[in-house]
This record gives sequence, C-alpha cells and structure tokens, in this order.
Amino acid sequence: MNSRKNLRIAEFADRVGYKVSTIRKKVWRRELDSIKVGRLILIPEKEVERLLADFRPHIELSNKR
Repeated sequence: MNSRKNLRIAEFADRVGYKVSTIRKKVWRRELDSIKVGRLILIPEKEVERLLADFRPHIELSNKR
C-alpha cells in the first residue's frame, strides 16, 4: 500500500506557499503531475518535494566592502 496521498489544489498551494491560481497555471502548463477525477484535480504529494527542491532563495547583494 502506498503511504503517499494526493492533494487538492488548495491543500497543495498551502503546503508550498503559492497562490491557488499559480498552482492551477502550473497544472495547466503540465509543470506539475496531476490526476483528474471527474472535475476534481489531484496532485501527488511527491510534487511538493519536487517543487520545493527546485526553489532557489533570493540572495540580496550589498555594497559593503
């Protein structure tokens, strides 16, 4: 039995810190794996790890020497 679960778009957006509209765009562009069950769109939990692994934090440069 697989312990991983599928998340609704709103749950996924909460986990990764993105807006729901952004996640919908990523699903539409096929940047995220998704499963469509009727009208419901589910995203595998593994996509949370993959999306966050690609995250590169912003580095602020200073003029101090």
